[in-house]
Amino acid sequence: MKINFSKQNMYLLAICTLLLIIILFFSFAVLIPKGKEYRVKRDELKKDNLELKHLANILIEKEERVQKLQNDNLRVIKALDKEFNIDEFIQQYGSFFSSLHITQKSKLENEDGFSVYEVNATSEISSPKSFYNFLDALNKSNWIVEVNFPIDFKRDSEMINSNFSMKVYKKSKNLNSN
Repeated sequence: MKINFSKQNMYLLAICTLLLIIILFFSFAVLIPKGKEYRVKRDELKKDNLELKHLANILIEKEERVQKLQNDNLRVIKALDKEFNIDEFIQQYGSFFSSLHITQKSKLENEDGFSVYEVNATSEISSPKSFYNFLDALNKSNWIVEVNFPIDFKRDSEMINSNFSMKVYKKSKNLNSN
């Protein structure tokens, strides 16, 4: 049995074979390596997305913590921005003393981003309890105030004269611009 192929069928068979070889070459040379590269990139993208999601969760937790701290310490944050006023201080805390005299001594060097003012206070009190009440009230003041030791107490008949210095902290102007 003899199969009779015409020239036209032979050309068609040759073209089909050539196209099959080209398709196989294209598949093995281009598509399969690109497919492997695609799978590797897809796996890297999944890892990056997981890391991004993890970091986003950490960021959300940090933002919530910052918001909570800001809400809890709102009075202190506002106090750092408030300018110290001697008259206002005397008006606010003068009731703890029989007499209170405040003098602003000097502006000290900036400490860790804060402007620091030194203030001397001379006062007369009837009992040490009123001084301790003053210290408790000072913790809730409109300013950030540090009472420095030593506190000098001297008895003068029925009154106690006290002399102490305080440091008043305020946020530096160069920090406000950040």
